[in-house]
Amino acid sequence: MRYALYCLDKPNALELRMATRERHLAYVASPPLEIVLAGPLLADDGSMRGSLFIVEADDIDAVQRFSAGDPYRAAGLFERVEIHGFRQVVPR
Repeated sequence: MRYALYCLDKPNALELRMATRERHLAYVASPPLEIVLAGPLLADDGSMRGSLFIVEADDIDAVQRFSAGDPYRAAGLFERVEIHGFRQVVPR
């Protein structure tokens, strides 16, 4: 099943994001589940303010474990993390 993982940074956390970015990128380079797509969420000025993942996993527990292991999350970057089931409709 696919899941959307929506992670919104705490306010004024860009410095923490940048300080943790290399560890985060290394973590997602060989993830414990399939990442269908991923990238930063952007503020109006183009600065990074969160992360969005679409992942393929057996169950939500696997997605929660993946999220818990993310160095961004371990560093306390995120104000909010939401995980939702996701069904791709377009493109077919």
